[in-house]
Amino acid sequence: MAHPLDQARYISLETYRKSGVGVRTAVWFAAAPQGPDRFYVYTTADAGKTKRIRRNGAVKIAACDMRGKVDGPWYDATARLVDGADFATGMRLLNRKYWPWKRLLDLAAKLFSRHQRAMICIAPTGDAARG
Repeated sequence: MAHPLDQARYISLETYRKSGVGVRTAVWFAAAPQGPDRFYVYTTADAGKTKRIRRNGAVKIAACDMRGKVDGPWYDATARLVDGADFATGMRLLNRKYWPWKRLLDLAAKLFSRHQRAMICIAPTGDAARG
């Protein structure tokens, strides 16, 4: 069954600091085409959201515009960092959804970035929640 966020262009990903304060970030994402609802987000291993997810996988997600203005309900979810086959699946899905922009980003990262890449897998855990 398709998730209401599957067709959104961007999602706002809310992660939590140690203090419990939420931090919202607009991100590119790609939905897994089959099986349970899963969304993949590409980032760097040293990004704040990555560090917060390592500490606490409870997140919220909502459809948003490229500037992060939320235009739909929030959904409770869990997030985890993935590697191996899940990493490759996420990259393939993101490359397809955001072509050619994602390919250009990858090229720039190979040429100029010294940051290690990370893939986040997000699984909604229930119905829409209050934001």
